[in-house]
Amino acid sequence: MKGGASSYGFATKRRWRCLVIGVLGLVILSMLVPLVFLLGLHNGFRSAGYVSEQQSSASGDQSSHVHEVIRKFGPTFPKDVLRNFTSKAKNKTIHAGSKRDSQPKEGFPMPPHSILQSPSSTNDSKVGAALKVPLYGTNVLDAIGKLCEFKFGSYCLWREEHREEMKDSMVKKLKDQLFVARAYYPSIAKFPRQDKLSRELKQNIQELEHVFSESSTDVDLPPQVAKKLQRMEAAIAKAKLLPVECNNVDKKLRQIYDMTEDEAEFHMKQSAFLYQLAVQTMPKSLHCLSMRLTGEYFRSPPNDTELSVAEKYIDPTLHHYVIFSNNVLASSVVINSTVMHARENVNQVFHVLTDEQNYFAMKLWFLRNTFKVATVQVLNIEHLKLENHNKASLLRLSLPEEFRVSFHSVDGLPVAPVRTEYISTFSDSHYLLPDIFRNLKKVVVLEDDVVVQKDLSALWSLDLGGKVNGALQICALKLGQLKKYLGENSYNKNSCAWVSGLNVIDLVRWRELDLTETFQKLAQELTVHEASTEAVALRASLLSFEGLIYAIDGAWALSGLGHDYGVDIQSISKAAILHYNGNMKPWLELGIPKYRKYWKKFLNREDQFLSECNVNS
Repeated sequence: MKGGASSYGFATKRRWRCLVIGVLGLVILSMLVPLVFLLGLHNGFRSAGYVSEQQSSASGDQSSHVHEVIRKFGPTFPKDVLRNFTSKAKNKTIHAGSKRDSQPKEGFPMPPHSILQSPSSTNDSKVGAALKVPLYGTNVLDAIGKLCEFKFGSYCLWREEHREEMKDSMVKKLKDQLFVARAYYPSIAKFPRQDKLSRELKQNIQELEHVFSESSTDVDLPPQVAKKLQRMEAAIAKAKLLPVECNNVDKKLRQIYDMTEDEAEFHMKQSAFLYQLAVQTMPKSLHCLSMRLTGEYFRSPPNDTELSVAEKYIDPTLHHYVIFSNNVLASSVVINSTVMHARENVNQVFHVLTDEQNYFAMKLWFLRNTFKVATVQVLNIEHLKLENHNKASLLRLSLPEEFRVSFHSVDGLPVAPVRTEYISTFSDSHYLLPDIFRNLKKVVVLEDDVVVQKDLSALWSLDLGGKVNGALQICALKLGQLKKYLGENSYNKNSCAWVSGLNVIDLVRWRELDLTETFQKLAQELTVHEASTEAVALRASLLSFEGLIYAIDGAWALSGLGHDYGVDIQSISKAAILHYNGNMKPWLELGIPKYRKYWKKFLNREDQFLSECNVNS
């Protein structure tokens, strides 16, 4: 009994002693681990979170590996392209145009296939490997430019044309260094033995941030900025020698890149908005001109010159031109250029239809300015008395609608190049022509953004062959390619799209077919299913004249001078009419400079109101 008790006690002491030794071991280890990290001895060990090369080779191989990671995920687009294009920018899936002096509107579906795919995540060693170029063989810059135009319209063309070279090279270099330092700093701060380098990086970052808070150009930089740049470069060089965890640098650089990309996207959209606002707003000088003319009209004595030419307004044997406009200068240029190139002016009659706001300014302008012996009549469309009450309810000035339509050049082939066309169509006011000019048989409708360079008298001898509208056609764009815009209505899919700008109208045939009633019925039916009034205008105009378009020879008019920087100069000199379709109108400061001279030479610069209102277009 006694021996059994002693053996039991010995076993108990033994277990207790082992437990004490184990606890002491844990206590010692818990003290040693913080000591190891405090002394920085862990730098000699390998860790799964860091690069696995030996400490002796870390300075070379690890630094190159970090740069390879940075290079791989970096922008695959050239930097100059990234400055004006953001691939993440979202836009509505519809493109349509605008009224005369406004930006192209959005309201119609774009093609479902984008020009560029998003960057790939594959580990290709080439910088540009993530960029997927379309199969149709265009180069990268052209593809990006097309996609930008696809999203933002002619703003992208205008911005590229007016791009200024980067002058502030020092600011750019400082921002690049700040970008890299911010990426390395979080990883360097984790090294306890690198407190000095961590503080140095932090101080340099704060100094550069302070510099950018007060300076944005090289001229504004403080004189000591070169030394600050040297200190930053030295600190970054030291950071690159350390075994930095690539994942941390990669993550930080991606965060900064995303922030920069979002900022670029914001500025891109803001710039596009301001551009569109500029082309949509009447310039201050033109507003001044309209106001001065209106005030002068009521101060001037009555003028009875219209009574002497009233018979010409309704004489069907004369050449009648119709212009819808609320722009005094634009309509004046159209008339002046037409008269200057006409062989005979005595049989020319111009009818300018405008709204009540601009009516008196138009009246005085055309009373003060004569155009040889041609006759000019100004009509207030809001005060016209029409027999049909339903049509009279539409008495408000609506200018020709203009749409920017993007489509694949080969229908049904998603890899085909995406093209953009500017289509201008009739507005509601155009469908009042048969009622406004009841005594006339034929009229030529000119938009106020055209310039005439040759005699147009041959248009009056055209035999339309039973058609109603002699117009220019865009046969590169078939109605079948616009089925997303026009719906599945019964129409010839192979018919060419037509545009306004220069239109020869057979009013007799129009009345026989009652196209005004056809248009109104189509517009009412489409309004039920289509919220956009611009979409209704495009569909109703194209479908109302289905099968009734007479194709005018393309040599009569050249379009694109309001959106295309690449129009051939020789083609301009040969064209009878120049059409500034697009939103860069010649009377705007945003107009294309090399085309504005063809418009400016028909201005009456001797008028005192032009100089008083600083109209120096």
